[in-house]
Amino acid sequence: MEQVLPTQARVVIIGGGVIGCSTAYHLAKLGWTDVVILERKQLTSGTTWHAAGLVVCGGFYTETMLELAHYTRELYRNLEKETGVSTGFKPIGYIQAASSASRLRFLRKNAAFARSLGIEAQEITPSQFKELWPLADPKGVTAGFYFPDDGRANPVDVTMSLAKGARDMGVRIFENVEVASVTKKNGYAVGVTTTTGHAIAAEYVINCGGMWGRKIGALAGVDVPLQATEHYYLLTEPIEGVHPNLPILEDVDTYSYFREEVGGLMLGLFEPVAKPWGVNGIPKDFAFGEIQPDWDRMSPYIEAAMERVPVLKTAGIKKLFCGPESFTADMTMLVGEAPELKNFYVAAGMNSLGILLGGGVGHTLAHWIVDGVPPLDVGEINIDRMLPYQNNQRYLNDRVVEILGMMYKETFPNSQLQTARNVRKSILHEKLEKHGAFFGSSAGWEYADWFAPEGKEAKVEKYSWDRQNWFEYNAAEHKACREDVILMDTSMMSKFLVQGRDAQKMLDRISVSNINVPVGKIVYTEWLNVRGGIEADLTVTRIGEESFMVVCSDLAHRHVETWMKRHIEADEQVFIVDMTSAYALINVQGPKSRELLSRLSSADLSNESFPYMSMKEIDVHYAKALAFRVTYQGELGYELYIPTEFAPTTFDALLEAGKDLGVKLAGMQTLNTLRIEKGYRDYGHDIDLTDTPLEAGLSFLVDFNKPNGFIGKEALLKQKEAGPLKKRFIQLILDDPEPLLYYGEMIYRNGKIVGYIRSGAYGFTLGGAVGLSIIEDDEPINEEYIKNSKFEVEVNNVMYSAKASLRPMYDPKNERVKS
Repeated sequence: MEQVLPTQARVVIIGGGVIGCSTAYHLAKLGWTDVVILERKQLTSGTTWHAAGLVVCGGFYTETMLELAHYTRELYRNLEKETGVSTGFKPIGYIQAASSASRLRFLRKNAAFARSLGIEAQEITPSQFKELWPLADPKGVTAGFYFPDDGRANPVDVTMSLAKGARDMGVRIFENVEVASVTKKNGYAVGVTTTTGHAIAAEYVINCGGMWGRKIGALAGVDVPLQATEHYYLLTEPIEGVHPNLPILEDVDTYSYFREEVGGLMLGLFEPVAKPWGVNGIPKDFAFGEIQPDWDRMSPYIEAAMERVPVLKTAGIKKLFCGPESFTADMTMLVGEAPELKNFYVAAGMNSLGILLGGGVGHTLAHWIVDGVPPLDVGEINIDRMLPYQNNQRYLNDRVVEILGMMYKETFPNSQLQTARNVRKSILHEKLEKHGAFFGSSAGWEYADWFAPEGKEAKVEKYSWDRQNWFEYNAAEHKACREDVILMDTSMMSKFLVQGRDAQKMLDRISVSNINVPVGKIVYTEWLNVRGGIEADLTVTRIGEESFMVVCSDLAHRHVETWMKRHIEADEQVFIVDMTSAYALINVQGPKSRELLSRLSSADLSNESFPYMSMKEIDVHYAKALAFRVTYQGELGYELYIPTEFAPTTFDALLEAGKDLGVKLAGMQTLNTLRIEKGYRDYGHDIDLTDTPLEAGLSFLVDFNKPNGFIGKEALLKQKEAGPLKKRFIQLILDDPEPLLYYGEMIYRNGKIVGYIRSGAYGFTLGGAVGLSIIEDDEPINEEYIKNSKFEVEVNNVMYSAKASLRPMYDPKNERVKS
């Protein structure tokens, strides 16, 4: 290793585990070789060294995670050819066992998704399962899934191979060097100082500190919400019948996995109730460290796992290993540029998947830094999805107890985390609860998911992939919106007041639409990156000459806020204030919404005075509200932004005034069914930063002729000039009214996969399951293409015929929303 620390480098990476070495390797591959890795002890000495080394693509159900895993697997397979150092990768295969009908359906969907990306995945029978893993008892196994190209690697060897490759290209690696502080200037990270007082100036600083990532973040004033947790595996003495080519076996229903280890077995566990570790700080000299195992706590899980592999009951036990792994609040890694500090990047919180995803993470982060835009959709892994409260120690302690087990816990489309709940509540929460709300949680907000009718308990009786007990409640709420009027509390929507001399100029620069509109005009728009990919989908409303209200989803809060702040130029005067908590947001939607609102307001609500996509301040009962005539439900409707303290009284008045109109409370499940019927996109699901507005069917928002253009304009013009689109947004409805759609179901066109359902719900008005997707093909996608297509959607191994449309199937001319 290097001996003399430099005084400057282009990039300083803090942490010499697999993630730090992978990031350095990939930066060097892109020509950025002036990179320094600073490791506090020795390479791999944190958590990398004791990783199980699984390198598998099975088990993921999003395109991003599958791409990261697939890239990693192929990198480890071929890296030795370049570096001369083996990664120890062996494609011994990987098996997932399904022991229930619901688990089988979930794994089938995931396997189909994997196959669509070129990953071999075979569904196997119980007898084939037994043949591949003779030591396992197939009792209760209904089917299995076999990934023959997956396997295992040696975590230390992987890291050393990446380090060797990076060093060969000019990267400098220093061990036994600990960072004491991060140097900041004008909102940028500009270097680090070590505990010996040595300063290194840098253009970029990357926090790859693993379970120390939170502490390193604090040195820079950056929240990195992760927490170390105990993680276990059992090692046995050699067992007859165990050999090095035995596939990895994952029995998720016993929270366990099994693989060969020196002639014996490794039994790894992801128990449903975990234990945080190092909550008062990680011991200063911790390196290649272990934690004293808790046999009493783990014995029940070990015994349950032994039922699947009975030979373990009589095998000699070599060791019950316990080591720390860092977990995040939502079981997804933290990657990207920190919202608080420019040029300070993070890649940490791998949730025990550092080896499995390390190659893909390093590749993604390197491209993100060098190109300015990531090579894939990073919405689910971007650190800017996290909010400051999630870095609270108590919150992390309470949440990670549940997170480790989420790796194997059976989940459903409406599953909710149960720990660290009731963090944020709408001012209307207790009222909604009294009216029968069943609550979900998003970005810390408790929201009404659906409402139980009077006399019924607000409870999910049984989670499943089929119709649940609240399905008919959802149908009634949906019907009320289409035929009468509903009230919906969407206070969790993020609201930003953007004002100042140059507010319009800044917003115009980052929006594809013209923001220089009259006061009172609502503009639905997209924000793009330089490649034309969608970074945000939101509304901008001009509420004054120098004042605008930007409204986006709760999950986009930090990303949208950061995007605005980072696009204010040095000489511009723009002020951004988070108004989310200042206003409750009551949605009044449905054909009778105007009649209801007029009973409580003296304002002229006629079409002529108050047209679609306009805003005005009106009186509502005793309150003054900013009323936006806009809809995400596909009906005549209004969003009422009411000062929080006035909202409860206003809510009661609306409910009382609407009794004879059939007013009904509705939750987020109903919002989803309504918006999917209308073809309204949900950013992060139906569209993301890998899609352009043209592909997403949103070209009508783009003003190519507005003065001074917008970010991404050149990329969109280039796409337009390239000719007819071969990637486009479509809506589908299944011909059979029985199956349900959620996410990830494969779409076939004339027998060939062209995409997958990005979001699905039951269209109660249209009479069948409806899905939204962006499909790709090798020919132009237009009306003629749709006409000459036979569309099918695969649901639980069954192909269902479907109709497709490029226009919304419900109210395609917007006659209802403009009525």
